[in-house]
Amino acid sequence: MKIQIKRVYEDRARTDGFRALVDRLWPRGMTREAAELDMWAKGVAPSSELRKEFAHMPERFADFRKAYTKELRANADAMEELLEAARKSRKKTLTLLYAAKDPACNHAIVLAGELKRRIDA
Repeated sequence: MKIQIKRVYEDRARTDGFRALVDRLWPRGMTREAAELDMWAKGVAPSSELRKEFAHMPERFADFRKAYTKELRANADAMEELLEAARKSRKKTLTLLYAAKDPACNHAIVLAGELKRRIDA
């Protein structure tokens, strides 16, 4: 299964496959209809405490990555639930949707890496 990330505010593409919002909070200004989600996977989002500590500051990303990876590995059931839903859809791509503005410094990057690691294991 291919895993990709994309801002939830971008238009849906034919290549998106299974679309899962991976934020704990609903994206500002986005309606449920416009999001066109297959799943809202709140369980794989960073904890509120970790999200607030990170505050999307690039200089904190390395520490955030370590802490979030630890959270994800402790919460393997939520990752497996997301992967299982994507598999059941029979779509070849899982698109992780996030609302953060920075495409190079966000939790979806870390999550995608952990999901790929689980698939490859």
